[in-house]
Amino acid sequence: MANQIFVNLAVKNLPASMDYFKGIGFTFNPKFTNDSGACMEIGPNIYAMLLTEPFFSTFTTKGISDSSQTTEAIIALSAENRQEVDELADKAIAGGGTAAKPTTDYGWMYSRNFYDIDGHHWEIFYMDEAAAPKAM
Repeated sequence: MANQIFVNLAVKNLPASMDYFKGIGFTFNPKFTNDSGACMEIGPNIYAMLLTEPFFSTFTTKGISDSSQTTEAIIALSAENRQEVDELADKAIAGGGTAAKPTTDYGWMYSRNFYDIDGHHWEIFYMDEAAAPKAM
């Protein structure tokens, strides 16, 4: 089993993307950050590598998705509670992101979605597993 996750995301302007995510509250590991990429620390053993498009393209033989037009993935992050969901989503939108869809509230699960400044789709959610329907 894997013990870490690194999500690689192509970005148009690395300094702007770093500033955006710093505004949300994420930090960067300077040891793995340079002019071509930055290692964003999301949580214990969870990282997003923000890579300039030219550098990102060295890791694939396919074209880069135009995230302003299509969704290549939804990066879902759990939060400690509903308040943290709202705080993170509000910061993401206030910093230049846009709401991706209306808030979802199933009672036992609460989520908000946004597109970052490069169009990547993020979901922040809180889930009370004890209250989840048994059919799940």
